[in-house]
Amino acid sequence: MEKKENVSQLIFRWVMYGAGIMVLSLGIILNTKSEFGVTPIISTAYSASIIWSLNFGNACMVLYAVLAAVEYILKGHNFRLYDLLQIPLAFVMTRFFNIFEAGLPDAESTGARILCLALGITLTGIGASMMLNCRLVPNPGDGIVQAISDFIGKPLGFTKNCFDIGCVALTAIMGYVFTGHFPGLGIGTICAMIGVGRVVALYNYIFRERTLAAMGLTETAAE
Repeated sequence: MEKKENVSQLIFRWVMYGAGIMVLSLGIILNTKSEFGVTPIISTAYSASIIWSLNFGNACMVLYAVLAAVEYILKGHNFRLYDLLQIPLAFVMTRFFNIFEAGLPDAESTGARILCLALGITLTGIGASMMLNCRLVPNPGDGIVQAISDFIGKPLGFTKNCFDIGCVALTAIMGYVFTGHFPGLGIGTICAMIGVGRVVALYNYIFRERTLAAMGLTETAAE
């Protein structure tokens, strides 16, 4: 009986993880559809796709590969072969980017754009929470922030804020140099910087304990 429960918990864990990937990917694309500005980490890839007419999913794949490489450098001997799974994860996520990008219509009215932004921020936070709570392979955006936090010895929240600011600054410089304006950046970027974290906190407040129990994970193991 215990073995059967462990198997069902493992299955539920992977189902939650897969659903998290899709929800996070949909949230990111809805942010781009709003045209109010994309999330900070994605902003560099989005700006590059606009400047050089690249496929957005492929541009994100390159970005994620670079982040994984930097994580490898920062972790040094602490880098595990398991961490390399971030690369195939990035490939899967960016394919969902392309699917949702092609399948969802562009938001034309102001109301539709606001709705896209609100849904995008909400789903991005929910998807990120679902993936992180499963304690499997983190997406490269989360993995690099954790690696930097460990490397500089600063809290994760502080590191995340600094990293987001750095991404926005890089995107702003790149956009201004090549186009004279700031593609991918806007009020939506600021809303995402604030709102995603709040959604993560709310989701975890409501669902974290129950989902951890359903996956057979203790609170200690999930920290």
